[in-house]
Amino acid sequence: MSLLQEYKRGLKSVAVEEFLDLVLYRPLAFLLVRAIYRTPVTPNQLTLLSMLFGIIGGAFFAAGTPGAFGAGAVFFFLYNVVDCSDGQLARLKNSGTHLGRILDGVADYVTAVAAYAGIGLGYATPSDTPLALWALTAAAGFSNATQSGLLDFYRNRYLEATGVRRSAGGDEQRAFRAEYDELRRQRGRAVEKLLVGAYVLYCGIQRRVTGGEHSGERAWNADPEGYVRANRVMMRCWTLLGPTTQWSLLIVCGLLNRMDIYLWGITGVGNVLAVVLTIAQRWTNARLAVQGG
Repeated sequence: MSLLQEYKRGLKSVAVEEFLDLVLYRPLAFLLVRAIYRTPVTPNQLTLLSMLFGIIGGAFFAAGTPGAFGAGAVFFFLYNVVDCSDGQLARLKNSGTHLGRILDGVADYVTAVAAYAGIGLGYATPSDTPLALWALTAAAGFSNATQSGLLDFYRNRYLEATGVRRSAGGDEQRAFRAEYDELRRQRGRAVEKLLVGAYVLYCGIQRRVTGGEHSGERAWNADPEGYVRANRVMMRCWTLLGPTTQWSLLIVCGLLNRMDIYLWGITGVGNVLAVVLTIAQRWTNARLAVQGG
């Protein structure tokens, strides 16, 4: 197998990958994976390492100096690279697990909390209008989570239609629910119960935010291949709201010491794009549902 083939095998699917992941972060992550492939290092250990980099980056942001913002940006760059590597290693070794996917999501959210707490402490608090900038920081954090959740939902649905993954909104959610119910009947394993239960709750929130996707369900069930054809462009547009795009903007703004650009970019441009894409997605789903009868 050539290096290019091996690299592609470590991807979810080119159609759902963010552009900067394809051209920057995943190639670097692939080099890391190649270096540790024959070692005992596990995907979950890489996930925890990425989370550590994110927490350190947030701590640097909290210092509030231009140099600290630059150092924080470097650690968020490292976070992004290592965050890409855990899934690649799991796919290449066929060692992915439900718990691993959940742990990856938890690491992402812990990192996001660290980032926005750091921005609040280092950028908002020392300002002349701390309450207003803390409110903007909180709004950006909420927007980040919402936008990433929307991409995650539609990415999973697209991967289900292509046969790569069961959707978090369908069979996979039921599988996690069954796993959670089984864990509840067992003694101990408190951390697993907490993580799986939180993921089941997250999936339910996703479906409520997307309006249940009733028309999307009918369209997909009637013609999965048609769903893929009609949503290729939509899927590429959804990736513009992805965490890699968001973190890359944060990295650039941290290096430039311009957190204001980052916060307004996420709450302004990001949310406008999310609303436009949501409207376009529902129109696409409704049209497919009508065609599918």
